[in-house]
Amino acid sequence: MKRLIALIAVAVLLAGCATGRLTSEERLELYRAHAGPPQSAMRYFGSLNGWTELGDSALAVWTRPSEAYLLELRGPCYGLSYATAIGLTSRIGQVSARFDKVLIRDPNQGPTVPCFIGSIRPLDVKALRASEKELRQAQVQEREGTDG
Repeated sequence: MKRLIALIAVAVLLAGCATGRLTSEERLELYRAHAGPPQSAMRYFGSLNGWTELGDSALAVWTRPSEAYLLELRGPCYGLSYATAIGLTSRIGQVSARFDKVLIRDPNQGPTVPCFIGSIRPLDVKALRASEKELRQAQVQEREGTDG
């Protein structure tokens, strides 16, 4: 069932990617399609392997190359879309939904308002990468089809 939902989401995104690049909303839908059920917390040992903003109220964070989470925030997080770095608050090696925050780190701007995490969902990284690859291939085919 989850695979069917993911395939439907990819099909919708393929229809929308004719413009070339996915919008933040389309990327968020792709990540949601590959996210598991909400959980109360995630393991975190002080550093991230990477992160991706998904609009002003969601982001994906990688704690390891093969482990990632979709964090949906309790409201807009101003500055997220152009942030150069982020941080997460945590307690005893865990980030908790509804208690911990995303911190925008921008040396040009100074301190920013922390953004509270509303939900944490584990991502199926392999399936997400496969869907992203399919989308890139579809975009290349779309461009090649319009060149001729």
